[in-house]
Amino acid sequence: MLQKLKKIDGVIVFILISLMVICIMSIYSVTHGRSTDGFQIQMLRYYILGFVAFFGLAFLDYRLLVKYGIYIYLFGIGVLILVSFIGTSHNGAQGWLGIGQLSIQPAELFKLILILFLASVLVLKNKQKLRFWRDVIPLGLLTLLPFGIVISQNDLGNALSYIIILFGLLWIGNIKFTHALIGILLIAATTVGGIWSYTHYHDQSVAFIEKVIGREHLVSRFDPWLMPELASSDASYQTKNAMLAIASGGMSGEGYLKGSTVQANRVPYTYADSIFVQIAEEFGFVGSAVLLLLYFILIHRMILIALECKDRGGPFLIVGVVAMMLYQIFENIGAFIGLMPLTGITLPFISYGGTSLLINMASIGLVMSVKLHGQEEEEDLPKASYSAPAKQG
Repeated sequence: MLQKLKKIDGVIVFILISLMVICIMSIYSVTHGRSTDGFQIQMLRYYILGFVAFFGLAFLDYRLLVKYGIYIYLFGIGVLILVSFIGTSHNGAQGWLGIGQLSIQPAELFKLILILFLASVLVLKNKQKLRFWRDVIPLGLLTLLPFGIVISQNDLGNALSYIIILFGLLWIGNIKFTHALIGILLIAATTVGGIWSYTHYHDQSVAFIEKVIGREHLVSRFDPWLMPELASSDASYQTKNAMLAIASGGMSGEGYLKGSTVQANRVPYTYADSIFVQIAEEFGFVGSAVLLLLYFILIHRMILIALECKDRGGPFLIVGVVAMMLYQIFENIGAFIGLMPLTGITLPFISYGGTSLLINMASIGLVMSVKLHGQEEEEDLPKASYSAPAKQG
């Protein structure tokens, strides 16, 4: 145990502590003196639990979780379906499950479950090229299943993260270049075509979303992004005020506890999804750059661990975690500077939210487990964990 403790990446631990400090300070800034006062104390408790999860999973051999990835996936699907029937709603999304005094968001948990499942399947391929009909399509369908369930719960942000995780793992999973190129072109064409149709045939597109997808809630996400002149004042209120706050921060910010926009409570949910607005207004470009630098170093350290790993499963897990983190960071910040639609995704390690923080801490714990347990040669691993199929021909 002591030898493994010495192998813990001190840089990653330092970054997690730094993000915790930023998180607590930011939440206090936007909640003190209001009905949400005390959220920073609750978040500190979540961080304590998060570090327990981090070290617990770091010392647990991640290969055991990869081995049972399919069973973990089935459990996760069952929980997502359960939420559709008995889940509670917050901010228009029915995605929370009450357990006693706790309220968890299974869609957040499923991101980690999906990473484990896809890694368990790709490990069995034994470095063989992924075949389109026998590998890529089935994995795509198994990812679209939770995607559809979560979309039906009005949680666009987490649903899209599943697709990003799939793309990241297919790329490292030895997909054929031609298949990857065709997929990229199809996605690009669909995205450009969808945006063009929405902006040129707005009424018909809205009717399609409401009739076929059955989610009018999604229109309030797309209108402020693509058609701000048509967006209702309620739909565009958050993004307009967020942009004003970020712009007013300038280079060095207005000062801690002095952000005129966030302190006047003109940006909804500043303690949660909109926490970056507080950082940008009160600490300016410099503070925002420091936060992004911490994220960059964290991701860089994770990639280094993946490169040093001698086991096949470890890099799959880490690439899945990196894809999840990059998407969340880009989507959250991009939504408040006009690059992306507002989807309600949290900013990793900074936004208020117990489930989100615990999942992110657990994910980094799995990455650390790869560092502690991924140095053994594959021949030394339990054969039951990596029984690759016999090669044909």
